[in-house]
Amino acid sequence: MSAEYVLEMKNITKRYGENTVLSDVSLAVRPGEIHALLGENGAGKSTLMNVLFGMPVIHSTGGFEGQVLLDGEDAHVMSPHDAMRKGIGMVHQEFMLLPGFTVTENIKLNREITTPNFFSRLMGKNLKTLDMDSMSSDARKALDSVGMSIDEYTRIQGMPVGYMQFVEIAREIDKRGVKLLVFDEPTAVLTESEATQLISVMKQIAASGIAIIFITHRLDEVAAAANSITILRDGKLAAVRDAKQTTITDLAELMIGRKGEAVVEADGRPAPQGNIAMKIRDLHVDMPGEEVKGISLDVYEGEILGVGGLAGQGKLGISNGIMSLYDASGEVELFGEKLQMGNAGYALNSGIAMVSEDRKGVGLLLDQSIEDNIAFTAMQIHGDFLTKLGPISLRNSKRVRMVAEQMIKDLDIRCFSPTQHTGTLSGGNQQKVCIARALAMKPRFLFVSEPTRGIDIGAKKLVLETLLKLNREQGMTIVMISSELQELRSISDRIAIISEGKLVDVLSPDASDADFGLAMSGIKPSEHKEKGEGQA
Repeated sequence: MSAEYVLEMKNITKRYGENTVLSDVSLAVRPGEIHALLGENGAGKSTLMNVLFGMPVIHSTGGFEGQVLLDGEDAHVMSPHDAMRKGIGMVHQEFMLLPGFTVTENIKLNREITTPNFFSRLMGKNLKTLDMDSMSSDARKALDSVGMSIDEYTRIQGMPVGYMQFVEIAREIDKRGVKLLVFDEPTAVLTESEATQLISVMKQIAASGIAIIFITHRLDEVAAAANSITILRDGKLAAVRDAKQTTITDLAELMIGRKGEAVVEADGRPAPQGNIAMKIRDLHVDMPGEEVKGISLDVYEGEILGVGGLAGQGKLGISNGIMSLYDASGEVELFGEKLQMGNAGYALNSGIAMVSEDRKGVGLLLDQSIEDNIAFTAMQIHGDFLTKLGPISLRNSKRVRMVAEQMIKDLDIRCFSPTQHTGTLSGGNQQKVCIARALAMKPRFLFVSEPTRGIDIGAKKLVLETLLKLNREQGMTIVMISSELQELRSISDRIAIISEGKLVDVLSPDASDADFGLAMSGIKPSEHKEKGEGQA
């Protein structure tokens, strides 16, 4: 008698040191069903799949608690190769194809069909001849099964990304004994028509008896494809739903949820209006992994505008493009004056400062002192902290020390002295030095990207309180870009949600969890409500 579930993951708990990233999570998938796995970035989806595939990062860090069953029996998956032998395959978001090889060679890689010849009989099987006709025939069947008419001898190099995604799927389908396929954000690189075709292919695969775990942030695709749904939130199981008995709005609310109390409490105030501090029109930014595809947005003078969205959707590209760290096009006006695109010095001289999300790679000089880090940009751009002696400019060490000591006091930077190397500080204190350096520029407009990433709750509170103080007491206009929605909701006047490089909606911090969940999945809440509730 066959088991009811092809896969059961029971009470999975995974810790990295003292940090619990999965807590008592269970997942059950039936043969021939499409099971959607949903959750925000950091919800635990990737870790759960790493457990399923026996990834080295799991076993090298103490393993996990819980049980994994395949067809009702214990499956001790020790490596990705072991997972493949047990009938588990994966269609990756990042392509695993060899560009210089043909479609056939990629599909049959490590499973080549060979025939013996004179030399192989004398000198061993390594000299067998590749049976290209048989390999091509298998590749053709796999390509036909995913609706691909492309020639099986075409090289991968130069192929459209949508085609490459279908070749990835064809490779998994060609494998013998596949019971379960994991599709990790498979439509992220596809056009709308290609995504529709992919969902049709997934349904055909499921109809053949192969189970599918479908990881996606696009809730409309979940509604179109899934039979059942598991939602993770903060490393815990939030809900399991039958797709026919839930709605997209319900799923959006379950994904977001309330993550406890806000880190800080800001006094509510009316929605901003009046003078525009920054006008952004048709902004395109070529930032790998955070591409911006034509965003138009107004930032009002004196507001804190939050910018949120899932990782890789383009929110980080906005500030990086405007600050000319990546190629960008479009029009940006700052306090009524046009900003020169492609000129970082011009942006800084215009009164913009930026705290980068990459504090170690871009934000800090780790082998220099705290005081040098604080003064560096203002010294280079504005000539601050310098004393002129004729044609020579000398560093005003007394002034640098005085400002650094004041910043250390105001931001509570935990250090021995201003001369301590920044690389020896904790992550939270490094972040405070980044903010201090930006403030030393005396900006009128401040971009802050992922300001609380990798720092503890106490440091988060102080960083957010500092931003509030700058805004409320000094009137500084701030754009805070963050993956932490609850933090955005705690201090922002409005929150712009970015998905797939485009602006989906601008919401009030008091908008419902469902509205935020819909927007982060690329659906404008007001338009969804006009269409009426749809079943997932």
